[in-house]
Amino acid sequence: MDKFSTDCRLCPRLASFLDEVRLAQPGYFAKPVPSFGQAGTALLIVGLAPGMHGANRTGRPFTGDYAGDLLYSTLHKFGLATVAEPLDANKQANPKLSLKGCRITNAVRCLPPQNKPEPAEIKQCNGYLVQELAALPQGAAVMALGTIAHEAVLRASGLKAKDFKFAHNARHELANGLKLYDSYHCSRYNTQTKRLTEAMFHQVFESILEHHRF
Repeated sequence: MDKFSTDCRLCPRLASFLDEVRLAQPGYFAKPVPSFGQAGTALLIVGLAPGMHGANRTGRPFTGDYAGDLLYSTLHKFGLATVAEPLDANKQANPKLSLKGCRITNAVRCLPPQNKPEPAEIKQCNGYLVQELAALPQGAAVMALGTIAHEAVLRASGLKAKDFKFAHNARHELANGLKLYDSYHCSRYNTQTKRLTEAMFHQVFESILEHHRF
């Protein structure tokens, strides 16, 4: 698979949808969203897909919606981000924000209609995740935000989902030497319903930092 490009149009449904979004929202990024952070760091965080008014608008993963507010404030708390605020005063991606020892990506790089990518689209985009994993150092940590991200990491590792059950704060030893950590997705829905609390989210990072240094 070719190296990731914001010009990618491998998924016709997603490419057509982004064409429509660019017409409706000319100020939005509205392209496949690149990963954020230096490649080859010891922690890779994998989400689901860009949100309409979040990464799809700003061009940076988890930037511009509630999920990003919780993620970046948590990264800052644990010394993995320079600042806690993902947006600047103009509601754009904060230029003062950089990551330290971690990188953020998504299982699907394009905004999907109704925030629901199709299985074929997840599979098509998996090649980019294969490249992300290949760049990681031996024994690195991968954090999956939600079941789809969890299964995408396993697919990219050549492993079967049935052998590694998703559970919040679970830790899996992968055959390629990586350590996979699961968390419920830090979405507004999950936090509002208390499926995921801030303390629960922090607990996963505590588990990661217990076994890894960044």
